[in-house]
Amino acid sequence: MPTAAAPIISSVQKLVLYETRARYFLVGNNHAETKYRVLKIDRTEPKDLVIIDDRHVYTQQEVRELLGRLDLGNRTKMGQKGSSGLFRAVSAFGIVGFVRFLEGYYIVLITKQRKMADIGGHAIYKIEDTNMIYIPNDSVRVTHPDEARYLRIFQNVDLSSNFYFSYSYDLSHSLQYNLTVLRMPLEMLKSETAQSRQESFDIFEDEGLITQGGGGVFGISSEPYMKYVWNGELLDIIKNTVHRDWLLYIIHGFCGQSKLLIYGRPVYVTLIARRSSKFAGTRFLKRGANCEGDVANEVETEQILCDASVMSFTAGSYSSYVQVRGSVPLYWSQDISTMIPKPPITLDQADPFAHVAALHFDQMLQRFGSPIIILNLVKEREKRKHERILSEELVAAVTYLNQFLPPEHTIVYIPWDMAKYTKSKLCNVLDRLNVIAESVVKKTGFFVNRPDSYCSILRPDEKWNELGGCVIPTGRLQTGILRTNCVDCLDRTNTAQFMVGKCALAYQLYSLGLIDKPNLQFDTDAVRLFEELYEDHGDTLSLQYGGSQLVHRVKTYRKIAPWTQHSKDIMQTLSRYYSNAFSDADRQDSINLFLGVFHPTEGKPHLWELPTDFYLHHKNTMRLLPTRRRYVFIPSLPLFFSVTCAANLKKLIVKKFHRYEEEIDIHNEFFRPYELSSFDDTFCLAMTSSARDFMPKTIGIDPSPFTVRKPDETGKSVLGNKSNREEAVLQRKTAASAPPPPSEEALSSSSEDDSGTDREDEGSVSQRSTPVKMTDTGDSAKVTENVVQPMKEVYGINLSDGLSEEDFSIYARFVQLGQSQHKQDRSSQQLCSRCSDGVIKLTPISAFSQDNIYEVQPPRVDRKSTEIFQAHIQASQGIMQPLGKEDTSMYREYIRNRYL
Repeated sequence: MPTAAAPIISSVQKLVLYETRARYFLVGNNHAETKYRVLKIDRTEPKDLVIIDDRHVYTQQEVRELLGRLDLGNRTKMGQKGSSGLFRAVSAFGIVGFVRFLEGYYIVLITKQRKMADIGGHAIYKIEDTNMIYIPNDSVRVTHPDEARYLRIFQNVDLSSNFYFSYSYDLSHSLQYNLTVLRMPLEMLKSETAQSRQESFDIFEDEGLITQGGGGVFGISSEPYMKYVWNGELLDIIKNTVHRDWLLYIIHGFCGQSKLLIYGRPVYVTLIARRSSKFAGTRFLKRGANCEGDVANEVETEQILCDASVMSFTAGSYSSYVQVRGSVPLYWSQDISTMIPKPPITLDQADPFAHVAALHFDQMLQRFGSPIIILNLVKEREKRKHERILSEELVAAVTYLNQFLPPEHTIVYIPWDMAKYTKSKLCNVLDRLNVIAESVVKKTGFFVNRPDSYCSILRPDEKWNELGGCVIPTGRLQTGILRTNCVDCLDRTNTAQFMVGKCALAYQLYSLGLIDKPNLQFDTDAVRLFEELYEDHGDTLSLQYGGSQLVHRVKTYRKIAPWTQHSKDIMQTLSRYYSNAFSDADRQDSINLFLGVFHPTEGKPHLWELPTDFYLHHKNTMRLLPTRRRYVFIPSLPLFFSVTCAANLKKLIVKKFHRYEEEIDIHNEFFRPYELSSFDDTFCLAMTSSARDFMPKTIGIDPSPFTVRKPDETGKSVLGNKSNREEAVLQRKTAASAPPPPSEEALSSSSEDDSGTDREDEGSVSQRSTPVKMTDTGDSAKVTENVVQPMKEVYGINLSDGLSEEDFSIYARFVQLGQSQHKQDRSSQQLCSRCSDGVIKLTPISAFSQDNIYEVQPPRVDRKSTEIFQAHIQASQGIMQPLGKEDTSMYREYIRNRYL
């Protein structure tokens, strides 16, 4: 059996906090309730955090016995039944972390969650509610007058707004990294040269989970990328003390998923935005970069496309594309002492050798590879120099740094004054952005985990052959990144990223064999769905950084926004101005306290007493020297450095499990067979669907999500073709003029007729019963025409002309049965039971030989059906059946008819 790999699923997915006077006991278990872990937290220490993790895996019975002994041992009097010594404090789904201000430690628990997306069977959850519990007992608590104020500042960070986590999928890394990690270590473990490198992996056998003999599966877990983890400081104190399953890393940003239905084939489109936790803050208070190369409002946006027919990382089809937004990597800020709509931009510190820009681009080269493409959207022509200051400095920095890079890996700089072209009536902004997007995607490529389709080889596309990136035997890798920025990185940046994402989406659909050309047009269901995702993404990020939703949207730049949108834009501008003037300072203090940028200390100034937080984010400012910055050439270019570096491989955890172990069985993670769950949670029925939410509800409409539909006056969508639109109107009129169904009076009157009339009119199919002789072909044709004609008009279905007499007889009796609806008593039923000529005998049809409410005898399955089912199961595991002569001849016939 070939060696397999799977992500390790955390065995701590449900928590219960039990309380005694001296300790907290945190009991965690997996969904199957087969593995339990226990944390012991001391409550007698007033300021220190004492946590004990025995790293033992308990069974359900062992945990019950342990809790029973704790309950008995902590009662006030031995044998007293009235008062319990162990109290159940709260139930939770994960630990956000531990925090301390001026008194003792608090524990922050996730008490409510909601499933937002699914990637390969791995669920992504959004935090809905949290609970903050003070750990020390009241008897040892030393109160401080400023503790309550720090607590309010910390809780000002609303954890229920756009914080996400997953028990099995690493949200801090891209899909390309996660899937590459699953393949790469196993290849090295199989190779003979890997013997000298085995120290790079943490291969261990704990808890008796390793299996003897075959059937073993390697589970792999990697260290998160801490730049996008927001509770890293809160978990740092217990990171080296507890088992890794207790550590639940959360990201901040956006996560949305929609379903694109392509002729019944479900395709999930997922958008994930990761906000950087370095140099994080609000709009006017965090600009530019800090001394370590981290920029303000840095967000990594990833769009993931997966064929939902097969939800498996090994056998499924997945594709992703990543792009980044962030402030201009320079030392600059805006003075907000006198609040005006456009505060002046000032360069705070001279950086002739582009030191901070070099640090920033070093990080990007190591994470994404080359080329790095900068799309700068700030204004270039202004009456008074404002935004142009940033463009001039950025050009100088990029020009200087490109001297130290090889020509094939230099930074590509694309300036484009988007605001200027928006005001011009002669230029279409989105057409120009589409040209830029095509050139960018061709240089960077995208990630896909499967080789190119045979149709791409058989009928190659010019754009596909020019695509960049790295082609490997198992698919394609994205090499390099697009970095988009304007001044705020909000409105203009979101529209530009949408256009690049739309271009990449076309290539992703083409690579998965879902469209015939890598091109998508506006006013299609697919693009509308994608645009709605990006607008939600832009609104969320704009609220987090700017204090309001987007002011200018894609429809604004397309110049098709309704006139009511202008009033909304004014309100969003006022809301953003109010937020920047009155609430940003408090939000900035909360972020600094939550991320651990500021640590309250007795005897030092408090957070609200600091005149500025500049030195909190620029800790090495005084030690900076104006030295010339040279690049250290990264040998992995153009590939990303994260996987190829041996130092990062040491952070991987590789562990061997049994193939049916819960910690790697994604089936149990997705379907939860051990608990009662709802269909809405399991199958994500609440997600946006192209067929339900975007496709017009019109008879005869083209169901393809790639068909261009133009909005009519009512706001709905119809086909752009005039003939199809007229046909749809005609079909609606025909359906409205169709004869009504028989009324209840007619049915009751027909049911009151005697049995002789009913037998005489047995072959009738019209509303007024007419006797028909089934042997007469001429009359049969007339009746067929009467029956089929309304069906042609209403549904557009053309039945075959050669309708056999037997089929027509069955259909005629079915129609008469629905019209008659006999109400017979027992005597008439006995009479009819004797008559076998004119009465239809209805027998229940079931595949079960014995089927009742007490027992069911399963049907026999023939050999051919068993073979088809086994082939389907093997296909989900990546094992394909060899093609036979019949399959080959059928495929050749298809190719001959389709292309020759």
